[in-house]
Amino acid sequence: MCGIAGLFDTRGKRDFDRALMQRMNDVQHHRGPDEGGYHFEPGVALAHRRLSIIDLATGQQPLFNEDGSVAVVFNGEIYNFQELVPELEALGHVFHTRSDTEVIVHAWEAWGEDCVQRFRGMFAFALHDRNRDTFFMARDRLAVKPMFYALLPDGTLAFGSELKVLMQHPALDRRIDPLAVEEYFALGYVAEPRTIFLGAKKLGPGESLCIRRGQRIPEPRQYWDVRFTLHNDISLEEATAELTERLRESVRLRMISEVPLGAFLSGGVDSSAVVATMAGLSNEPVNTCSIAFDDPKFNESEFAQKVADRYRTNHFVETVKSDDFDLIDTLAALYDEPYADSSAIPTYRVCQLARKHVTVALSGDGGDESFAGYRRYRSHLTEERMRAAMPQALRQPVFGLLGRLYPKADWAPRVFRAKTTFQAMARDATEAYFHSVSILRGDMREKLFSADFRGKLGGYDALEVFRRHAASAHTDDPLALIQYLDLKTYLVGDINTKVDRASMAHSLEVREPLMDHPLVEWLATLPSGLKIQGNEGKFLFKKAMEPFLPSDVLYRPKMGFAVPLARWFRGPLKQRVRDAVLGETLATTGIFKRDYLQHLVDAHHSGARDYSSPLWTLLMFEAFLRNQGATCRVSPEGER
Repeated sequence: MCGIAGLFDTRGKRDFDRALMQRMNDVQHHRGPDEGGYHFEPGVALAHRRLSIIDLATGQQPLFNEDGSVAVVFNGEIYNFQELVPELEALGHVFHTRSDTEVIVHAWEAWGEDCVQRFRGMFAFALHDRNRDTFFMARDRLAVKPMFYALLPDGTLAFGSELKVLMQHPALDRRIDPLAVEEYFALGYVAEPRTIFLGAKKLGPGESLCIRRGQRIPEPRQYWDVRFTLHNDISLEEATAELTERLRESVRLRMISEVPLGAFLSGGVDSSAVVATMAGLSNEPVNTCSIAFDDPKFNESEFAQKVADRYRTNHFVETVKSDDFDLIDTLAALYDEPYADSSAIPTYRVCQLARKHVTVALSGDGGDESFAGYRRYRSHLTEERMRAAMPQALRQPVFGLLGRLYPKADWAPRVFRAKTTFQAMARDATEAYFHSVSILRGDMREKLFSADFRGKLGGYDALEVFRRHAASAHTDDPLALIQYLDLKTYLVGDINTKVDRASMAHSLEVREPLMDHPLVEWLATLPSGLKIQGNEGKFLFKKAMEPFLPSDVLYRPKMGFAVPLARWFRGPLKQRVRDAVLGETLATTGIFKRDYLQHLVDAHHSGARDYSSPLWTLLMFEAFLRNQGATCRVSPEGER
């Protein structure tokens, strides 16, 4: 796990400023505190910060092929590198290290752009091939590791592991992209390929970019996608047995390390399954880390303790106070662009705890998406059955009218919120799911944004993010569609972003066995009925884990990794929220309507509505703007 950075002259072979490269690399020191490395040649500058995990003695980067013509900087892990070494040696390649990084340069020489197809792991890397006069960069299939890049006005391509790396370059266009703001207030993050700044982009999941100097710069190429075929005619018994073996293989690969290794243990199904599997593969007790909360509504520690006791792990627990909100400004600096998942707070704390004991931690992230664990999946399927009973041409006008006329009841259980239900019935599946996951729905964003800012959007709606991915899903299955959407959006923009920044802030490597791409591909072949049966999500996963985990761990209601925002905003953070949301920082952007901001604050503080999620989203946007100072502004219409 590391930080990478670099510059490539797409037009010529200018020499790059070494001091600039050092600033770009130093700003991500937290990602790799063990070592730093550089490579300069005409038209190329590469930099690397190293967190040593494998081949501690000789794995320094940038790393080269035999004659030094190919140089690579790499962030992540190639878990199958030991299988690739003999194959590449048979083709005549000579290895000088025991590092997975060296596999990349030789695989590039052997297979070119298709080298990424051979890699199993989490990775973001960039390489320069002097003989081919080519620059190549790639990101892993599920976008566990980040890759930011920018094409600057003088033809320089800049890249880095975090947006703050690119922000060191004086030529980066740091005007705020209005479309990114729209996405942020809908989703809580800026979706790939956009960033908050007009001048920077993110490489998407399973994408690569190959640039040949002096030629037109192409769009990124998608080298992988998951296909929900659902055609696997397999029995429940066969599926549970195969899943258990696939999970064992995935965990085994991720336990390769030359430094202390452990796991997060929340007490939920996913992390508990990973720990149980690790225990079965290890001769030594597994190191496990948990965060407890002093608020019982958010505390899962007793279930984590049950798993720890069953497998006799070395279990480390720290209690987070329910008023642990001092991280707001820390998070704004950590994520570089607006990011509104409040579970970033406990995630930061559990990474902080884990780093006291281990350098590598396995997590259960990705399980909800592939195994269908989110409660919203079951709600969506119920609504889909209702929508299927009436043609769209009839549903839209009838339920659209009812949705506009019927009063809203935020206080009631979802099934009784007639206005919300009617609105959902009027939409197609993609739009309905988008609105179910939106922090501020379309009607709320309409009220939030000023007329001037809506003009800058030019009619753009963040729904287009979901529309674009839905067009590539190639499935009519209601569950498969929304799983695909989450794998392309929420998992990438929210979950992986949260874990990468929180872990790297503490120089901790996190590995995700449930995001092993062969496992994800296999699960996508299984019928949806094996994932949700009745009201039980993760049906297959829970059945497979029954011999290994207590029933009350497997079948209790899902709790999630949350913090008590609603109470904070009516109590200890009441004045801070009011000052931030109604203060000068947001007012001077011209983005928001003051009267609607006032409504959100007053209605929440009075208890009339729970606006904790929209208010947190505004709070983090305000913190982002303050962290950026006066160096960024919203782009006018037509300058995208």
